[in-house]
Amino acid sequence: MYVPSFSMKQRITMMANQYELIATNPDGSDGQLLAFAQQKRMAFKEEVTFFTDDRKTQPVFSFKARKRLDLGSGYDVFDPNGQPIGWFKKEFGKSLLRSSWQLTGPGFEADGTERNPTVAIVRRVWEFVPFVGDIPLPFIFHFDFTDRTSGQPLLSVERKVSVRDRYRVTVHDSRVDFRVAAAMTVALDALQSR
Repeated sequence: MYVPSFSMKQRITMMANQYELIATNPDGSDGQLLAFAQQKRMAFKEEVTFFTDDRKTQPVFSFKARKRLDLGSGYDVFDPNGQPIGWFKKEFGKSLLRSSWQLTGPGFEADGTERNPTVAIVRRVWEFVPFVGDIPLPFIFHFDFTDRTSGQPLLSVERKVSVRDRYRVTVHDSRVDFRVAAAMTVALDALQSR
């Protein structure tokens, strides 16, 4: 399932992170709801399920950590029947100065990196300044994923300035399944600070 562009909006709730994934119309406006995701906070093993709507009546795909509390283990993306359709992992060694991810799906392997190295460093310094680091700032960060073999762009995720988290996603390559792109986008918001 190829979707060339979509947006993701976070809903603010007390017990769970919730996300709306919305198609982008040709004129750039928001279109139909593609999926609704929910992540339980403080789970021992990360798992996010995507549904057809916010009533959560029909699950359509998910991603799940391979291990409990192992930040470097990776996450598998599953279709509604539990069959793997993709995989991603944060590269902690490379992420010390600039966040980096690996993303794999049918027919591609990609590397994703924070676009602006200056923003990456300022975000890290901000977290370590006493008292100031406790004040949440909505740093605007963007990620670009490129094909490991050809170096061609596959996926771009851009965080927009807004009260709640909002991202604009562009899928440059039709090999990137919407479900894999959506899972990676939610992970960039939900798991980035880990």
